[in-house]
Amino acid sequence: MDELLPLFAGLTVLAGVLGSISIWTPRKVWLKCTALCTLSFFLPVAYFTMTDLLSRPKPADLEWLHRQADQAQVLGTRMKEGEAIYVWLQMEGVKEPRAYVLPWDQQLARQMHGAKREAESKGRPLMMGKPFQPSLEQRGKKFYAAPQPKLPPKTPAETNTPMEFEHRSSRDGLQTFAVPLDAGAPPHPPPRPLPLPDRDR
Repeated sequence: MDELLPLFAGLTVLAGVLGSISIWTPRKVWLKCTALCTLSFFLPVAYFTMTDLLSRPKPADLEWLHRQADQAQVLGTRMKEGEAIYVWLQMEGVKEPRAYVLPWDQQLARQMHGAKREAESKGRPLMMGKPFQPSLEQRGKKFYAAPQPKLPPKTPAETNTPMEFEHRSSRDGLQTFAVPLDAGAPPHPPPRPLPLPDRDR
């Protein structure tokens, strides 16, 4: 839809150039009036035609801008046996999904149906590889379930800081303290306990 206004603007400029040429050429007056009337009808007809084409699926063979697309996500499908295969594609780098029509192919229709069931059973999106290249030029499957996404790399587990235990004596008795041990430093022996005071004295 974003491309419609620039295209129509360019078409209007070209039509205006042709109209000005027809006016300034040394022709009869009735020929100039006919050219201007034709131009006035041409612009609304062209705009109506362009807007009407937006609601129709585009033949995949006529896609030139994204012809080299590697793959596309299939958002919807419809098959009319013996007539055509309709797909609604979301391509990478394109803001809006687009509708396309493929010529009927029995083998391609079966492949799409099987890939769609597989994608639904696995809970993955349905993909279409090389959507704008003829099936005869493509090797492998054209429709397939998206592969399982790669899991993010696991971060190395944080190692616990080595601890050493010191035993200290106090009036309340023997107490134990956990003290972090510096990495690479050899553990030093715990301090020798102090003699407990004699409470009977």
